[in-house]
Amino acid sequence: MSELKGACIIGQSGGPTSVINASALGVIEAALENSSITRVLGAEHGILGVLNDRLFDMAEEDPEELALLKYTPSSALGAGRYTMADPDLNDTDYKRILEIFKKYDVRYFFYNGGNDSMDTCNKISKYMQKVGYECRVMGVPKTIDNDLYGTDHCPGYASAAKYIATSCMEVYQDSRVYDTGMVAIIEIMGRHAGWLAASASLASAHGCGPDLIYLPETDFDMEQFLSDVDRIYKEKGNCLVAVSEGIHYPDGSFVAEACTSATDGFGHAQLGGLAPTLADLVKTRTGAKVRGIELSLLQRCGAHLASKTDIDESYMAGVAAVQSAVSGITDKMVGFERIMEDGKYVCNIKLLDLTDVANTEKKVPLEWINEAGNGMTQAYIDYVLPLIQGEPDRPMSNSLPRFAQLKKVYAK
Repeated sequence: MSELKGACIIGQSGGPTSVINASALGVIEAALENSSITRVLGAEHGILGVLNDRLFDMAEEDPEELALLKYTPSSALGAGRYTMADPDLNDTDYKRILEIFKKYDVRYFFYNGGNDSMDTCNKISKYMQKVGYECRVMGVPKTIDNDLYGTDHCPGYASAAKYIATSCMEVYQDSRVYDTGMVAIIEIMGRHAGWLAASASLASAHGCGPDLIYLPETDFDMEQFLSDVDRIYKEKGNCLVAVSEGIHYPDGSFVAEACTSATDGFGHAQLGGLAPTLADLVKTRTGAKVRGIELSLLQRCGAHLASKTDIDESYMAGVAAVQSAVSGITDKMVGFERIMEDGKYVCNIKLLDLTDVANTEKKVPLEWINEAGNGMTQAYIDYVLPLIQGEPDRPMSNSLPRFAQLKKVYAK
């Protein structure tokens, strides 16, 4: 395939993670160094930055400051939650994107996000092919939910898992300091896939974690839950519970229905209030002191507990996206493939069709959930343990983290 020269755009979308900027940095640095890419532009707030012609000229940033992105949480370019219509029904946005691509001679488009972001990436890719505009489109994965189809794991998941496991270990210690017992219920993110709640089992495997763990992959039985908590509390004098925000009854309704009238920009119900709801019910049933704890945004921005493996792999995904696109590949998402070499974990790159990835959720295998539906098996521990390894050498200033401070100069 002949060389394709032109500018590139990198955008970030959906919920941030502690390592999404490592992937963006991989794209930016690889693109700045590649002779086929004439200009590197960053989209402000994802696809909205393209639609609104608000693009940053990444060459204007100091290289040393850019390098700090590797250890900076959240989405430095600004994320967005914008649902694009089916282009066959309404192609207004797509015509505008094509206009912007032509204005800046954009021939490479990299989109860093999760399920809905890969759907956006797929729609743009297919539209550009349909209208005959040569632009190589690559999805760069990210999601703490770990639910993207086809990849062994997702950038961002390991660091969130490490944060959750560590926090559970710390809560375990705190909940046992008094001569009176306590029940603590920790609410963890995860609407339909329970990968994050599952990570609490790492704490349990190390002797100071939850007694009970509930995922949305199985139906929730409130009476059995209350019975289990009551039994453990009477036996031990304490009980620690980890529960996914997306647990549901057999009819599919969420246990946390408090805020289902509100949705995010992608149309998903906003869940919340599960921990205090369960805490009230447990208190009534057991008479114990009960605390409901919601980790909330801390799960996805806790860069101080980031996995070095996660950071390095996230950066690798961004570099791989650029290298693949320049070599002539398009319409793909970068994925991870796990192999074992001499008994050691190794992560390789594989490419997945955007059509297959878009809006398809990967669930926790049922065989990794115990028979009672309230804990994880050793197979899950074996899966996740290699991913959380390593402590990054984070830049610090006065014993506080030094995060990237970008100038964000708009392209002209």
